[in-house]
Amino acid sequence: MEFTAEQIAGLLGGEIEGDRNAIVNDMAKIEKGAEGTITFLANPKYEEFIYTTKSTIALVNKTFYPAHTLPSTLTLIKVEDAYESLTTLLGYYDEVNQQKSGIEQPSCISDSAVLGDDCYVGAFVYVGKNVKIGSKVKIFPHVYIGDGVTIGDNTTIYSGAKVYHNCTIGKSCTIHSGVVLGSDGFGFAPSSANNYKKVPQIGNVLLEDFVEIGSNSTVDRATIGSTIIKKGVKLDNLIQVAHNVEIGENTVIAAQTGIAGSTKLGKNMMIGGQVGIVGHIELADEVKIAAQSGIGQSIVRKGEIVQGSPAFSIGDYKRSYVLFRGLPKLRAQVIKLETKLKDEE
Repeated sequence: MEFTAEQIAGLLGGEIEGDRNAIVNDMAKIEKGAEGTITFLANPKYEEFIYTTKSTIALVNKTFYPAHTLPSTLTLIKVEDAYESLTTLLGYYDEVNQQKSGIEQPSCISDSAVLGDDCYVGAFVYVGKNVKIGSKVKIFPHVYIGDGVTIGDNTTIYSGAKVYHNCTIGKSCTIHSGVVLGSDGFGFAPSSANNYKKVPQIGNVLLEDFVEIGSNSTVDRATIGSTIIKKGVKLDNLIQVAHNVEIGENTVIAAQTGIAGSTKLGKNMMIGGQVGIVGHIELADEVKIAAQSGIGQSIVRKGEIVQGSPAFSIGDYKRSYVLFRGLPKLRAQVIKLETKLKDEE
C-alpha cells in the first residue's frame, strides 16, 4: 500500500519540507534506507546517516536543522516527537495490513455465542458456549475460546492462543501466539499418604483494557476469585503469572519473569528479564527491578530501584559489587601479609 508525504503529514500533524507528493510503500532504518521507503531520525547518534540515506521520506523532530546538505531526493516531515510519531505510523500501518473480517471455515462457533459487528474469526477456531465477543475483534486461526469467555471490542488474539472458560478480556487487548489464559493455578495439598491432592482452581483470569501479552506467556486462573491484569499492562514473551496475582496499571514486565501466587504488583512498575518474585508479597507503585533479580519480600517504598538475588537497593548493590569484584585482589593481599608475618616470626 502506498502513502504520500501529504497523507502521512496529515495523519501525524507534521510539516513537510520537500515534495508533498513523494510516495512510499515501506519502512526502513535510516542507515539502510532505499527508494520508496520512509525512515526516521530520533536519536542524534544516527544523524550522520540522514545525509546519505536513500529513503524517500524521513520523520524528524521540529528542532532538527541539518548541518550538511541533505539528499535532493529526501523529503522531511517535521513532527514534535519523531519516535512517538513513528509509533503512531507503525500502528496505523499494522492496522491497515491486518484488516480482516468475516468467519472462515472450518470453524466451530457455539449457537449460544454472541459476536459483535465486523469481527474476524479464522479457520479452525473453537468458540464455546455463552461466549460474548465485542465488535471488531480479530481471532486468528487455531485459537481456542472456552465456555463463558468475554472479549471486549477491538481485541486481537493471534493463532494458537488458548483462553480457558469464564475468563474476561477487555477492550483493545493483544494476545499473541501460544498464550494460555486461565490454566489451573499450581495448587496441591500434601496428604498423610505422602502424596499431593489437587486443590480445584475455580476462579478465572481478568484482563482489563489495553493489555498486551507476549507469545508463550501463561496467566493462571485464581483458586477463588480472579487473577487480575490491570489496564495498560504489557507482558513480554515467556512470562509466568501464577494464581491470584494482581498486576497494577501500566506495569511492564520483560521476558522469562515468574510471579508466584497471590503477589500484588503496583502500578507503573518496570521489571527486567528473568526476575523471580515469591508469592504472598506486595510491591509498591513505580518500583523498578533489574534483570535476573530475586524478590523475596515486599517492597513498600514507592519508586524503589532494586537489583540482585536476593534483591536490595541498586545503589548498595553497585557498591557491594565493586567490593565483590575486588575479593581476589584482597585475598592475594591477605596471603601476602600472612606470609610476611610468618617470615618475621
